[in-house]
Amino acid sequence: VFMPLVMSIYLLSKKEIRNYVLLAASIIFYAWGEPRYLAIMIMTIFVTYAGARLIDRYVETAGRKWALALTILVDLGFLIYFKYFNFIVDNVNAALQLNLDFIDVVMPIGISFYTFQAISYLIDVYRREVEAQKDVNKLALYIVLFPQLVAGPIVKYHDVCEQIDERTVTFADVVIGLKRFIIGLSKKVLIANTLAVVVDRIFAQQPETLGFGYAWLGIVAYAVQLYFDFSGYSDMAIGLGRMFGFRFLENFNYPYISKSISEFWQRWHISLATWFKQYLYIPLGGNRVSKARWFLNIFIVWMLTGFWHGAAWNFIVWGLFFAVLLIIEKLWLLKPLKKSKVLSHIYVMFF
Repeated sequence: VFMPLVMSIYLLSKKEIRNYVLLAASIIFYAWGEPRYLAIMIMTIFVTYAGARLIDRYVETAGRKWALALTILVDLGFLIYFKYFNFIVDNVNAALQLNLDFIDVVMPIGISFYTFQAISYLIDVYRREVEAQKDVNKLALYIVLFPQLVAGPIVKYHDVCEQIDERTVTFADVVIGLKRFIIGLSKKVLIANTLAVVVDRIFAQQPETLGFGYAWLGIVAYAVQLYFDFSGYSDMAIGLGRMFGFRFLENFNYPYISKSISEFWQRWHISLATWFKQYLYIPLGGNRVSKARWFLNIFIVWMLTGFWHGAAWNFIVWGLFFAVLLIIEKLWLLKPLKKSKVLSHIYVMFF
């Protein structure tokens, strides 16, 4: 009911009020799924709006950096508290042999995505790549736009700021968007959800009772399930955005045809990879530093990439695993990998 109703109201509305229609629909959409934490999202919007206006005001002064740092700190504070508080308490208890007992904090839906979008906007304003948005409703629309609010892709402000101000929707846009949405929904429901039954049954078994064949079946099925689940969501978001006149960038580009891990991360969850590259890796110095500092930059970025995915040590280990693999690859493996497409593909899929 929700999507066709919103779509109908949107297309029947005058251009001047379409942003308000989408903003209202997005807030209703989020409140429907997470009513308790709607206030946190609204606070993020107003903190980010005020911070960007301050950054814009303090031109060529130290106040500019302070405004950026404090606003990012507040936005990140929400994310750290709601996503990582339980993890921090558990680890303090384990390390110091304490028994600190706090209420379990439940993570709001989509907070990782909309926090990163808010931070990208602040940094874009600080770098003067875009002007600070003077209309709080337009900034709110960017942060809470419902097609990609829950599962991405992470949309960077400089990619859509002009579309927020002015966009048109043609019949072709609606048809193309609807087709993309159906493809994404089919990936999710027909393939990912079907494989999930197999994967969940295998993963639920005790390791000592799991045979060689079933273990590999679970691994391969999960690889396929994960891709069609996540890329399906991205397809649905891109399709819905197109139906409302937005052109979101692609989030997946056939990652399982990659011939190196470096190539894989240029094709998988592209919006997250480019976010970390543009807003963390390059500001740290990227690869234009000493070799030791370059390795440190890779470790920092990938540890945080892992931690972004989840508040648990296995995610941190997963991030550091890719950091080590990428360093080894960049130093010694890229040239040998180019010699055999078959072996390089097997290598990527194995890891």
